[in-house]
Amino acid sequence: MAPFFVELNLLFPLLPLAAGPERRARLCAMRQMSRSPREKDDSSWLSRKEFEVLVARALDTLPRKYQQLLKNIAVVVEEEPSAEVLEELELDSQDDLLGLYTGTAVGKESFFDTGMQLPARVVIYRGPILRLCETREKVVEEVRDTVVHEIGHHFGLEDEEMPY
Repeated sequence: MAPFFVELNLLFPLLPLAAGPERRARLCAMRQMSRSPREKDDSSWLSRKEFEVLVARALDTLPRKYQQLLKNIAVVVEEEPSAEVLEELELDSQDDLLGLYTGTAVGKESFFDTGMQLPARVVIYRGPILRLCETREKVVEEVRDTVVHEIGHHFGLEDEEMPY
């Protein structure tokens, strides 16, 4: 999937990442060291509806040929990662997880799959992103970067292969 990587690399800057054990996860711990996160309950400055619009716009920035391949993938906004997700990924803080991809990557499906798998899913976590970012512009950038990173996993890219 090199063409996707090349297009993403041209569209977005390099950002640090880290990997979770079995599921793919984008961690923001390295970025948090350079910024002071907002208070735990200070996510009211950007409404959920406004945040969802930013996620939709981020999806719209993807190249058209990749947008066409996203018809069977759910992209949802959740406030916080669950305790179960954090435990499975061996994370200490809910602020360490901005987004999560679950599913089978394009090209990794098998004839032997039972057909009972849930559709691929990308979750973007509103709370951690809003606590990380100090301005609306930073939120727009972080949402775009997180959406594209998680969509990259849908196309089979590993953390090490992505531009951020």
